[in-house]
Amino acid sequence: MEGENNDGRGEDREPAAPSTADPPPEVTVGPAREGERATALSIVDMAGLQVDREATMAGERDVLVAVADGRVLGALVLDGERVEAVAVRPGRQGQGIGSALVAAAAARRERLVAEFDANVVEFYEMVGFDIESPEERRYIGYLE
Repeated sequence: MEGENNDGRGEDREPAAPSTADPPPEVTVGPAREGERATALSIVDMAGLQVDREATMAGERDVLVAVADGRVLGALVLDGERVEAVAVRPGRQGQGIGSALVAAAAARRERLVAEFDANVVEFYEMVGFDIESPEERRYIGYLE
């Protein structure tokens, strides 16, 4: 990915952006490094979300990760402007990590689009998405 730095020094990662619920100060957010894509996908799997695994592992999707002490805590998978998934380890949810991932994605795109179920509408509203309900049980959100 453009701007990716694989030297392990963390120079391509920034402290997580402020959000409604700020993440712990040790959390940094940035592009997934070599080896972190598989961990990101396992977090997405834990959340029960579906992404194109082959495209993600092949680098055809942008993957942002939230990291603390060398451990990936959350991940966001982008296909262009479309958010394929936002997921945070179960024990770290509610700490602003998902919000920081969305803020980092929004800083990299002029517009974000997400399709999601009713159980996460509150999260997408909290991070600033304008939400529509085109189908009975699915929602679409836009962040510009």
